[in-house]
Amino acid sequence: MPSHNDFDYSFENLTNVVEELVEKLGLTKYSLYVMDYGAPVGYRLALRHPDRVQALIVQNGNAYDEGLLEFWDPIKKYWDDPTPENREAIRSLVDPKSTRWQYENGVADRTLLDPTTWTLDQVGLDRPGNAEIQLDLFYSYRTNVPLYPEFQAFFRKYQPPTLIVWGKNDFIFPPEGAVPYPRDLRDVETHLLDTGHFALETHGEEIAGRIEEFLRQHKLAV
Repeated sequence: MPSHNDFDYSFENLTNVVEELVEKLGLTKYSLYVMDYGAPVGYRLALRHPDRVQALIVQNGNAYDEGLLEFWDPIKKYWDDPTPENREAIRSLVDPKSTRWQYENGVADRTLLDPTTWTLDQVGLDRPGNAEIQLDLFYSYRTNVPLYPEFQAFFRKYQPPTLIVWGKNDFIFPPEGAVPYPRDLRDVETHLLDTGHFALETHGEEIAGRIEEFLRQHKLAV
């Protein structure tokens, strides 16, 4: 993990890293499972290699302005005015309380959650220098928003079959972000699940089953 002084932690560079991995693996056709930060990374990759994308599986992954609601207000303030004060105002988003909240918020039965998840996440977040990296990425997320029209144009032109499995109680990427996809995609199947941001933690078996059935229906590799 290079220092943020030695490596530009941006979504463009994250896409470069993923693209290099894909090239080394020799992947020429794939379905993209996109979630959270992975959505703009995956969609940026799709813009570079649109013919490689066979299908999309979207779990709380945003590509529309409608999906950036209240959670993003202090981050947008930092985008508009990147002062040290506005940067510090969002530093709490990487503390242990916030990390656990991301897993618990919107979950009706918290006994389904494994505390190992947010504990291990926090170990990673607490690595020396990583808080600054995360704050850099919060700032870099602003560069994804102007690309939303390009992502949507990709949907309209290439029409990848799309499965949406979205935790509808997510405060970070709320269900308003799932609603517009059918505006641009003709073959889209949407399931709004009664859970939060990390939908796999409570609905992993259901999501896996829906993915398997979706890929079979479209005669794609399972």
